[in-house]
This record gives sequence, structure tokens and C-alpha cells, in this order.
Amino acid sequence: MSVLGLVLSLTLAIANRKLWVFEDPRIDEVEEMLPLTNCGACGTAGCRPFAEGLVEGSLEPAQCTVNSQDAIEEIADYLGVAAGEVEQRVARLACAGGTHVAHMRAHYEGLSSCRAAALVAGGPKGCSWGCIGIGDCAEVCELEAITMDQHGLPVVTNAKCTACGDCVDVCPKELFSIQPISHRLWVACKNLGDGDGAEADCAVACTACERCAKDSPETLITIRDNLAVIDYEKNALASPVATQRCPTGAIVWLDGDIVIKGRQAKHIVRKEALPQHPAT
Repeated sequence: MSVLGLVLSLTLAIANRKLWVFEDPRIDEVEEMLPLTNCGACGTAGCRPFAEGLVEGSLEPAQCTVNSQDAIEEIADYLGVAAGEVEQRVARLACAGGTHVAHMRAHYEGLSSCRAAALVAGGPKGCSWGCIGIGDCAEVCELEAITMDQHGLPVVTNAKCTACGDCVDVCPKELFSIQPISHRLWVACKNLGDGDGAEADCAVACTACERCAKDSPETLITIRDNLAVIDYEKNALASPVATQRCPTGAIVWLDGDIVIKGRQAKHIVRKEALPQHPAT
């Protein structure tokens, strides 16, 4: 047994020497400078892989959208590299149908989850494409960038959003997407129903009237399946002009966290929830 133990110890010692892989000690130092949220917004699996990428030079400090500018500069100075520039990306919601503008066709009782409610005939909302409003997205957002407003609609605070994509993954209606902050022209709707039917369910639904498309540079906005679609490859052509004649305010111009509707959009004054529509 003593001989066997000696042989195994010798084998392990040789293997350790032969298989040992050098790890740059700067990785540990850089990792400590990161927020350690492991949110994945940088495109890696977590802060450790991101630190490894920074040290090897394949990533830039600015790609961590959670870190403060001071921390980004500190990492850049430590590694002797440029901080880099990365356009901020944020989560955007393709729905504006709160309870004061969108009808419910049923009352849901059960597990407090949008996913659970969606399993029951697509959810209780009259618009089957619309936000259910229970708040799975706010619950999953660890940085509290999403809150629920008084009308049961998620509101994203751009300054807190890291574009981690958790809200994108959890939304059963696939209403969230990650967008560059420069995408200021936005269709706050995903309803694919016909115009009259869509507006009957939700006062701020896109009715496919085509006014935004006609008022925009050619092919910046097209109508597909009864919904306005923006071609962001032509984002440089986008302006608030496209919003001005939208009758429901479904297409908007974003100024930071402020949503700006066109001058012909209906003015919503109702604060209380709309009455329930019977299921059809």
C-alpha cells in the first residue's frame, strides 16, 4: 500500500507539472473591478469570462454596460488599453396597452405569472398579442430597471437597464427586444389583427392605416401583417415626422425615458381600467 501510494503521488506530481496551465494573475484583479452581476449583457457567460477576454485583449472595458464610467476607466488604466466605446442598448416593449386603454376579455385567477396566465387560452387580454401585465419581467430584472405602472404596464428605466435580455426571455408574448438607444422611432404595438378589430380591443393599437409609411422616406416604414415595421438599417432617416399623423399614437418618438406621440394621436385621459369585454 505504501508503494502504491508513493507511485500515485509521483504520478499526480508529474501530471500537475505537465498539465499545469498558466493563468494571468491580472484576471483576478480585473474581475474584482467588475460589478460581479454575471448578467451576460457584455456577451459572455459572466464576469469571469469577461475579465479573461479583457486581459487577452479580445474585449473592451466599455462592453460592460453595468459598470460605472469610473470603473471602466480604472480597468482600462490597469490594463493599459483604451476603454472603448459601445452604444448603450436597452430593453424596449412593443406594447402600450395598459388597463386604461386595453380591454380584458376575462378575469384571470391563478399563479401570479404572465407565463401561467398565457397558458389559459392565451391570457385574459382582449388583444392576444398584448402585455398580460402581471410583471414577470419586473420580477426577473435584478437591477430593478423595470417597474409596473398604475395601468399594469412595464416601464423600463434606461439608466438602469444593462440589456441583459432576461425580460426578453421571460415574456411569454415576446414583447421585449434589446435595441440600441439610437433607435428612437418605435412601434409600441405588436397586434397583427385588422385595424378596426385591433382598435376595438386597444385604443392605442396600430391600425395599419399606412400614414407613418407615407410620411417617411421610402421603405423606412412598411406595413406587414397589419403592423407598421421600421427598417433600422435606415435608422439615419428616422425622425418624429413619422409619428405626427398616427391616429392612435402606436408609433412614437423616444427621448430618453420620455415617450412622445404625434400631434394627431388621440389624447388619453382615462385613468381607471376599462370594463371587461366578454370572451369571444
